[in-house]
Amino acid sequence: MSFYGKRFSVFANIVLILLSLTCVLPLLLLLTSSLTSEDSLMHYGYSLWPREWSFESYKYLWYSRAQILNAYKMTILATTVGTLSNLTITTLMAYPLSRKGLPGRYFFSFAVFFTLLFNGGMIPSYLMWVQVFHIKDTFWALILPNLLMNGFGVIVMRTFFSTNIPDEVLEAARIDGAGETRTLITVVLPLSTPILSTIALLSGLAYWNDWINGLYYLVKRTDYYTIQNLLNRLIASADFIANNAANSALTAGVTVPSVGIRMAIAVIALVPIMMIYPFLQRGFVKGIVIGSVKG
Repeated sequence: MSFYGKRFSVFANIVLILLSLTCVLPLLLLLTSSLTSEDSLMHYGYSLWPREWSFESYKYLWYSRAQILNAYKMTILATTVGTLSNLTITTLMAYPLSRKGLPGRYFFSFAVFFTLLFNGGMIPSYLMWVQVFHIKDTFWALILPNLLMNGFGVIVMRTFFSTNIPDEVLEAARIDGAGETRTLITVVLPLSTPILSTIALLSGLAYWNDWINGLYYLVKRTDYYTIQNLLNRLIASADFIANNAANSALTAGVTVPSVGIRMAIAVIALVPIMMIYPFLQRGFVKGIVIGSVKG
């Protein structure tokens, strides 16, 4: 390696280390803040090494452990069902659009792209889902609105199919007597692991982090709350108790770690995703690069 090549390599490594720190340090700050006493946070602010360690935030959340466990169950169920549904519908939409012989291919491609630019808005969408599909206070309120299929995912997957599945392979499958369904299942999908893991991860993250659907469509059935909805509710409850503690005889002298609870809640919601992501990272990076850059 030349002298300039070594200098560039050192510079690139320094830049990558700095970029990595911008991702890691906020997570460390989040974790340590959740383990810092409320008084220390109020007086000294946030720091990577707390002045006073405390588990009060997690002790407060421990009293709601039954609700948290149920919310985790609903989140895992909604994420699993939603991701599989999203992946199935996206694949069934993207594969035909990738075939050059599809009648009306450009019209349907434009219709998918159009959804990325315009939508009907919140009120018409709410009226449609509630009055036509009647999903209010049902499990499907967590699955259907907004997240079931995304135009970006369809376009990325269509591009992957068009540029990475050789026409010769598809033609060979047809010569062997395979129809479109069998070709898709036995030929295309086994060659499309990177893009499938990419769409699955994007969809799974969207379902895991979603709280809008629960806020809009779950009014009475709070037992359907996902972890995001429940934790948002716990934050509101903690703020209410903290703001009214001085005026209540029952809560007088009680310190509610309202600031630390926010950090502890974020940690609880983040840990499962951090555990799963490393297993999908390799396929995710490959799929998003190939599916987006090649055209």
